[in-house]
Amino acid sequence: MGKETVNTKWLSNMAFETEINGHKIVIDAVPEVGGENRGPRPKPFMLAALGGCTGMDVISILNKMRVEVDSFNVRVEGDLTDEYPKHFYKMHVIYEFSGKDLPMDKLQKAVSLSEERYCGVSAVYKKSMEMTSEIRILES
Repeated sequence: MGKETVNTKWLSNMAFETEINGHKIVIDAVPEVGGENRGPRPKPFMLAALGGCTGMDVISILNKMRVEVDSFNVRVEGDLTDEYPKHFYKMHVIYEFSGKDLPMDKLQKAVSLSEERYCGVSAVYKKSMEMTSEIRILES
């Protein structure tokens, strides 16, 4: 079993600095709630974590399948509840690929393997909310 630890230090007002893998990130709130907008809000990091996790899986799997893409983008949309504590109750992942003669069956296989087997972020999120996804092939 592995263990990950991050340290999040209060700076001032609503600003915090967190260090992840040696990279420092400032997290803050908007001025309307006492922040200074010095950095992103916390909840979008959940979307970024999912996008990065599944994106790395998909690119790695496609490389092993010898599928070359010109570009790849993972967009994650999250729907928040209206009541407190506000939380995501649904996330939708859009995998956008561009390239020449991309094999849809291999793209689907890579996405499926990430979502069902490899992405630890997705595995946790699926236990607490609805998760959906789609694949789009964009023109190069």
